[in-house]
Amino acid sequence: MPEIQDIFNSFTPVRLSLDQRKAFNAIRSCRTGVLGSHVDSCDDCGHMQISYNSCRNRHCPKCQGSKQFKWVDDQLAKLLPVGYFHLVFTLPHELNGIIYQNQELLYSILLRSAADTIAELALDPKYLGAQIGVTTVLHTWGQNLSFHPHVHCIVPGGGLSVDGLRFVIGSKKFFIPVKVLSRKFRGKFLFYLKKAWCNDQIKLFNSLAKLDVLELVECLRDMEWVVFCKKPFKSPWHVVNYLGRYTHRVAIGNSRIISFDGTSVSFKLKDYKDGGKAKVMSLTTEEFIRRFLLHVLPSGFTKIRHYGILSSRNLGSKLALCLRLIGTKPIIADSNKKPRLPHPCPVCGGIFIFVKSINKLAADP
Repeated sequence: MPEIQDIFNSFTPVRLSLDQRKAFNAIRSCRTGVLGSHVDSCDDCGHMQISYNSCRNRHCPKCQGSKQFKWVDDQLAKLLPVGYFHLVFTLPHELNGIIYQNQELLYSILLRSAADTIAELALDPKYLGAQIGVTTVLHTWGQNLSFHPHVHCIVPGGGLSVDGLRFVIGSKKFFIPVKVLSRKFRGKFLFYLKKAWCNDQIKLFNSLAKLDVLELVECLRDMEWVVFCKKPFKSPWHVVNYLGRYTHRVAIGNSRIISFDGTSVSFKLKDYKDGGKAKVMSLTTEEFIRRFLLHVLPSGFTKIRHYGILSSRNLGSKLALCLRLIGTKPIIADSNKKPRLPHPCPVCGGIFIFVKSINKLAADP
């Protein structure tokens, strides 16, 4: 079956940003002689094999397995024995151009606006009356690889009372109406956007150079923004398993590629405007690569963030207090557990242990 690496090897775009070029070259070189190789030995039967090195770029569809495994283990100690909810906050497409030209700033504003919306409304006694935790995950793509910035939020259905003396558990149905969330989110994002514009933090180029952002802000105030609440998870364990798959997803995985003939790419997608029907889309190679690279994040940008009682500064205080009030001990990851590797030993199914490196080949000029 064709892979994204095969598609990338067939065509090289001329104009790429530094981050895009880094991701593009990393994916082309992943698990090839360009990055060198290493010798592994099975710790159970001693079988040895030589493997090419991975690029470990976060946009590479081949390199997310080990990162996902470690991340899931790290989340176990944060689980609360309550229902969890999945919310999706989406921005109007009128903002796409501004966001793409100011990615680091406006992605951060998007994540912050969604988290602040949930946290502030949860504090209201009408809904929960508690300090809550939020895990946010940024995605920038639609099923057809178009630019579609949105944020997925995983929210526990309970939190710490304002006085810090009780753990408050919310309704089994989500405790904040979607319309209330939508309007609060709209106000939050537009406030931060206007503030950034007035502080000269937003830079616009080319066709957007003469855009009146303040006028756009006022127009967007009259629109209904989209917030979607999915069905609650069956248990906290389902949350971690779901998040592990979701947080380390890239714009499109190799499993969705159907065919590649050197000039065009066909891939599977779900058309959510048509009831989630499975369909096939075909794009030219150049257009497929262009769309894929739209979703390369700025270097060093943190796309998974925790807020409220789940933030790093509150883990040892507020989250620990919540667990004590509930009478639950945190789940500790088993340090002796063998990681789930994509390629176990073909002889006995054991795991491979690194033995030594082999020099890299000279990279293409």
